[in-house]
Amino acid sequence: MPGEAIAAASPDEALSELEGSQPPLATPVTAKPVKAELWRAGTLVYTSAGIAVLFFWLLWGDFALSMRDRSVGPTVQLFLKSLRASDFTMTMLLTFLPPAIGLVLSPIVSYKSDRFRSRWGRRIPFLLIPTPIAAVAMLGIAYSVPIGAGLHQLLRGAIEPRTATLIVFGVLWTIFEVAVIISGSVLAGLINDVVPRGRLGRFYGLFRSVSLIDGMIFNTFLLKFAETHFKLMFAVIAAVFGFGFVAMCLKVKEGAYPPPTVDPSDHRAGGFFAAIGVYFRECFSRPYYLWCFAAFTLGAMSFLPVNIFSLYYAKQIGMDIGFYGKLIGASYMTSLVLAYGLGWMVDRYHSLRVGIVTLSLYAASAIWGVLNIHDPKTFGIALVAHTVLSGAYFTATASLGQALLPRSKFAQFASAGGMLTSLTTMLLGPALGFVLDRTDHNYRLTFVLGFIASITAIGVLFIVHHNFMKHGGTRNYLAPGDVVPV
Repeated sequence: MPGEAIAAASPDEALSELEGSQPPLATPVTAKPVKAELWRAGTLVYTSAGIAVLFFWLLWGDFALSMRDRSVGPTVQLFLKSLRASDFTMTMLLTFLPPAIGLVLSPIVSYKSDRFRSRWGRRIPFLLIPTPIAAVAMLGIAYSVPIGAGLHQLLRGAIEPRTATLIVFGVLWTIFEVAVIISGSVLAGLINDVVPRGRLGRFYGLFRSVSLIDGMIFNTFLLKFAETHFKLMFAVIAAVFGFGFVAMCLKVKEGAYPPPTVDPSDHRAGGFFAAIGVYFRECFSRPYYLWCFAAFTLGAMSFLPVNIFSLYYAKQIGMDIGFYGKLIGASYMTSLVLAYGLGWMVDRYHSLRVGIVTLSLYAASAIWGVLNIHDPKTFGIALVAHTVLSGAYFTATASLGQALLPRSKFAQFASAGGMLTSLTTMLLGPALGFVLDRTDHNYRLTFVLGFIASITAIGVLFIVHHNFMKHGGTRNYLAPGDVVPV
């Protein structure tokens, strides 16, 4: 097993070791080998070969996950367009519904995951159980047209077939998103628990590379068939995702964790609503973490407008969809070449700094798009710049949460940041769809909004960096309120 420790301590021993071995703030905490060619992640100890096997299975799961994520969005957009759904309807289903579900589920799942203990670990059960449900829901979506036709007949024509199909799609899409959000809430936590600290940047570089390869395959070879072969494509993606992600869950082994502390005076003992109070008090009482959450949210929002509507913009400006897919594939190839080098730079210079540089380059490309897009050629240039630079930012900041948030309650704090991102996405997506419907689909506005969000995000990242240095910086950082050096 890739995650199997060479020498794994019991939970009590792990806690004792943690308390007795924590270095003072003056001691550098950058990850170093325990011995020559030995690397530690909690109670797990790896040789270089062990890390390679761990990375293989994590990346195998990422391949299945990314094939789902890279293909579902564009395929569903084209499917909804074929049903003559408005921009507002599309954004409600794709950018409002998922974060609305996540706003409720993600904090609960992440809170429970940090404190859950089982023979499978604290993360794997939350990844393994929802995966088959998501895959089955995807199969249902693949057949939503014939199922919608059946619903139309069952209701004796009370609703038209197109509306019936949209209803079926909406129900199955909701089930799919519930399962996806449950597993997505803890995946970063699993990586945080099993990957050694000194390899996180490079791991996420490889993680992004696999995702980009998926994107290249889909956009270069498959996107042009999405409108004509929707059923077959969705069914195949469901199978690849279901089997691939389950295989990762069965092969990756978590280490031992100290038992969660139970303090009789802790308000968590008071029940569900008291736990909500503790959750919000722990996550939102320190201004430093509020700035971190704002940086995470604004960074993600910088790319969302163009990501949502770039396919529609391409169709509006007269670009062939097959050529659009090839441009995206070529952009992913460029990002693939950059990914591991960016991961190395993150390990060397820190995720915050590399993120600021890449987002600054993106802001420049966004304003270029605002001023210069007027035909398929100029749109293609702006699209490639957007895709490459947004990908560079996501690669650079993939481990930013692990670098800034408390290790002992990582999933909880990550979900708190995700709540703010979800709220913003819920408001931004439908609002932008509403505006576009009433401006005759002026998709140039997506680049305007991307520029404004990226400039704002850069300013917030500088504030986070200033506070980060006050808390120890790259060599001595200790997350406020944590007992474990990041």
